[in-house]
Amino acid sequence: MNSKTPYTIDVEVETRFVPDQSQPTDNRYVFAYTITLRNVGQTGAQLLTRHWVITDANGKVEEVRGDGVVGEQPWMRPGDSFEYTSGAVLETAVGTMEGSYRMVADDGTHFDAPIPTFVLSIPRTLH
Repeated sequence: MNSKTPYTIDVEVETRFVPDQSQPTDNRYVFAYTITLRNVGQTGAQLLTRHWVITDANGKVEEVRGDGVVGEQPWMRPGDSFEYTSGAVLETAVGTMEGSYRMVADDGTHFDAPIPTFVLSIPRTLH
């Protein structure tokens, strides 16, 4: 059974610690993440906005909202993908990010593409 709707964007995430921009003695940990969006739905769609919830190991939560991603609002036909890299700065060596992208389909339907929770962690911190 196909659980996909006409409005489905798959989100994949890869993360990495950026040691040359981090200062652990100053509680500054920089992470890069690469997001791949794939339109696996049945209609074209454009990314309008993003909403992030970033949580560090101390429980500090930061919400980020804005238009597009890395200055773009990509439009994807069914089967298309879009990849970008961005970053986050935490005060702890471990944290999480999650959120959603607000999309508009070619037929005018607005929908959210959820971003599953992913972990930001310096190497050898988590098992």
